[in-house]
This record gives sequence, C-alpha cells and structure tokens, in this order.
Amino acid sequence: MTILHSSLGPNPRLVRMFMIEKGLEEGKDFTRVHYDIIAGQNRQDAAYMRKNPQGTTPMLELDDGTCLTESWPICEFIEELHPQPNLFGETPVERAMVRKWARLFDQEVVVPMTMGFRAGAGRAMFAPRMSVVSPEAGAELSALADEKWRMFDSCLGASNHIALGRFTFADLLIFAFANFGFTIGWKLPEGTDNLARFIDTHNQRACAAIWQQAE
Repeated sequence: MTILHSSLGPNPRLVRMFMIEKGLEEGKDFTRVHYDIIAGQNRQDAAYMRKNPQGTTPMLELDDGTCLTESWPICEFIEELHPQPNLFGETPVERAMVRKWARLFDQEVVVPMTMGFRAGAGRAMFAPRMSVVSPEAGAELSALADEKWRMFDSCLGASNHIALGRFTFADLLIFAFANFGFTIGWKLPEGTDNLARFIDTHNQRACAAIWQQAE
C-alpha cells in the first residue's frame, strides 16, 4: 500500500488535506507514518534518509518503491490518478491559471514567510540543522510576506476562490499556509478582511479538521 511519510508543518498537512478533498482514506487508500520533526526523527532514521536524502516531509512512497517528495508534485501526481473532483484545472488554460496563482503565492508569500519564521520564532529549532538568515533579515522577510498577503487579499476581492471561481489547489495552498501561521502565533495582517472571510468559509471543509488534530 502507498505510504505517506508525514509530520507537523504546512506541507505535510497540505498533502493530507488534498487527499481528503480527493476522498482518499487513511488506512484504506494509503497508510501514514508520522515523524517527530521537532526531535529530528526524520533525519535520524537511516532508512528514511536513504529514501529521501534531504530528510524532508512529506514523502509519498509508492508500491513499487518510488519515492516522491515536495508537496506540490505529490498533489499533482494524486490528481492524475484521481482526477475528480478536479483541483488543478480541466483544460490547459485552467491548469495554467491554477499553477500561476499557486506559484505566485509560493514565491511571494511562502518563501519569505517560512524564512522569516526560521530566522525568528523558529530559530532555536532550525538554526542547528540548516542555514538561516539573521534575526533582522528574518523580521524584514516576515514583513514582506505580510505585504504580499495584503496583495492576495486584494486579488481575492469578494470571491472565496483565487482561481477559476471554484475550489482548487491554489485555494488549498493559501488556506494551509494561513493555518500554519496561526499555529505559530501569526495573525492576518491588517487590511485582509477578504482573506479572513476566505478562511472562515473554507474552515467548513472536512479537510480543515486536520488543523485541529494533535500530533
């Protein structure tokens, strides 16, 4: 059976949420192995490091031994196997639109937000095992991410979907990283009432329960 190697954090939970949206069930369609990344369990597991030398989570291990890493490609792989409900677009134009918004969010928000966290509030956990920027640079990156959150709020407008007028991977990505922020004490920046509505709306989805579960 397919194995999802998982942990705390926005990217593993993004994949789990995607699987729920696809109607896939843990124990029936895949098994899940949880790693304590705060204790560094994933990087202390020699078998895991052989399969994924970067030691990151999530990783999807297929029946034939193929190991897929990085949340976005994992989700696209799942989409190809389970095309309905569609989350990446049904036509080339739709897929391009979803990927456009997902890439913009990844570059403009996820990168500075996560780098800022690693250099600031998460420094004690990340500095011993990877290069992080200075605390001062981290604060600047966090402020830059907040500025881009406001940009996405403006792009969202009165809609609850950033692309295609229906729920897609791009919405799921935004929702996951907002919830990640809430778990580390972050709050939506001022002037993001549209995003607050967006989050309240999608908190009603079954996959949102992932963020209330203790691990």
